[in-house]
Amino acid sequence: MNDSLASHSGYKPHLSVSTLAALGIVFGDIGTSPLYAFRECFSGHHGAPISPQNLVGAASLIVWSLLLVVSVKYLFIILKLDNKGEGGILALSTLIRGAVRRLGGNDPQKILLFGLAGAALIYADGMLTPAISVLSAVEGLSVSSPALAHWTVPLAVVILIGLFSIQKFGTGNVGKLFGPVVLLWFSVLGLLGVGALWEHPQVLLALSPWEGVSFLVREWQHAFPLLAAVFLAVTGGEALYADLGHFGTRPIRVGWFSVVLPALVLNYLGQAALLTADPSAIRSPFFLLAPEMLQLPLTILATGAAIIASQALISGAFSLTTQAVQLGCMSRVRILYTSEHSVGQVYVPVVNHILAAACILLVIVFETSSALAGAYGVAISLTMTITSLLFFSAARAVWGWSKFKAGLITGIFLLLDGAFLAANALKIWPTGWLPLLIAAVVMSIMLIWIWGRRRLYARILRDSLPIDDLLKDLHKGKIHRVSGTAIYMSGKGLQVPTALLHNLKHNQVLHERVILLHVMTLDQPRANPAEMLDFEDLGDGVHRATLRFGFAETPDVPTALKLRMPESARFQPGKATYFLGRETYGVGKKATFIDRLRLSLFAVMARNASPATAYFQLPPGRVVELGGQITL
Repeated sequence: MNDSLASHSGYKPHLSVSTLAALGIVFGDIGTSPLYAFRECFSGHHGAPISPQNLVGAASLIVWSLLLVVSVKYLFIILKLDNKGEGGILALSTLIRGAVRRLGGNDPQKILLFGLAGAALIYADGMLTPAISVLSAVEGLSVSSPALAHWTVPLAVVILIGLFSIQKFGTGNVGKLFGPVVLLWFSVLGLLGVGALWEHPQVLLALSPWEGVSFLVREWQHAFPLLAAVFLAVTGGEALYADLGHFGTRPIRVGWFSVVLPALVLNYLGQAALLTADPSAIRSPFFLLAPEMLQLPLTILATGAAIIASQALISGAFSLTTQAVQLGCMSRVRILYTSEHSVGQVYVPVVNHILAAACILLVIVFETSSALAGAYGVAISLTMTITSLLFFSAARAVWGWSKFKAGLITGIFLLLDGAFLAANALKIWPTGWLPLLIAAVVMSIMLIWIWGRRRLYARILRDSLPIDDLLKDLHKGKIHRVSGTAIYMSGKGLQVPTALLHNLKHNQVLHERVILLHVMTLDQPRANPAEMLDFEDLGDGVHRATLRFGFAETPDVPTALKLRMPESARFQPGKATYFLGRETYGVGKKATFIDRLRLSLFAVMARNASPATAYFQLPPGRVVELGGQITL
């Protein structure tokens, strides 16, 4: 939890506690990369020949990728671009759009498209990360207990079921449980590396960047496959940013530089030292770093770490879903807030179930981590490239950098990201297309929802009655009034809500006090309390109110009205009735085939969306729904 979150909640845990919890959530993905990343540099028909010089070169590439991509790009620069405590590519895109509008520019819609693409790719990566992490850890059984090797897939499935089952307890509680285990894991990583380095200290030459560059030049025919394998060591970098809202910048930085980075560097160097002495250890260099008697305990610990590794992307997917729903990019889903102190800690049941099913299916189909490695990395390398492209706009609009300064830093980022993206592009066939297909489906769903909402609002606006016409009829006494307060959920325009028209049509009465309520989601995580409510008296007992919530807040409408409504409104929460419209959608005869398809999908999503009663925290006993059909 960062300072902004702490000040918002009035609660600020000790840095050491936050750092330990962050270790259990944020660094699991990148922390389990030693299980497979170094091995992939020399495995398969694309792998480089194993020689002492090449081993040093591969270790150098990994070490400097960790320093440049994770330490410099993400920890020092990108993490500063938080949207009032929230991180991730979708929060970054909304931050840029808000900054551009404040500067007087037009809303850059293409920035939203970049954000949606990056979010969709993270969902795809969230399906692959748990599968490859758990599989790679359980495969240690083939080293420590070869007789149990055929149990790898069933055991991985059982572990994944357990992992997704505990998500409902919240990332904070899960982090407290996982933190000590991950701290032990990183300690073991470092000790294993030191043990091998003691025998072959010449591997320390890998700390020179020249060794990595000369390795790529020397093995130029293997350069792209090598970079794709090296990239596996830094795939968790984007997860650090996506999980920013869960813990904040300081705990993530402290955990990285004090624990994670030293342990990773020592372990990768240790694997290079082991292979220098015994090239046949390439079959499983990580597990063979340990003495034979400790390989089974190491497998158990690695399995625990792999379970934890999956948490970073799962938590990131929950955060992205919450932001997407609040920003109107996805249909409403059930979102549970799991912390009294941090609004960034959420649990989304439907996303949890979809990820669980996808991960289990991937494990059953691919069976080995090497097979999954072919699909892994494509989506996240594209996400990192999109983040770099967005950085240019953010540096200009948010920080006010000059074009030269922003372009220079962005160019350096793209040089690294472009090389990794080009390398991973070679993996699109035969398996790398899978995460791209998943991302394309997710993005299509978001775009259809945005398009459908705009078309729906345009149709409602066309058929609706101006508020002024309603006020004229009320002033003339043409409408019968009854006692009580009615709250109608309304759009932001000057039109009468559809539910109110239905009520007049069928019941032919109107309450003596009517509040036309519009709920607005801001391009920032939390709304300023002083600006949360706008209230206007339109006369004849009709009022117009606008409630503002941040995209990371729970839109609790009754509580907000109780706290913010002016005394002159004489608002009594226990006596108010909420009127909602529940529309069914038809497709017009003149619609094209593509429009029919999109409208049909939009109608399905609208029907299955979480009810507004639950989403806005409305008391079920005081809600009246009035139906109607709209032809789109």
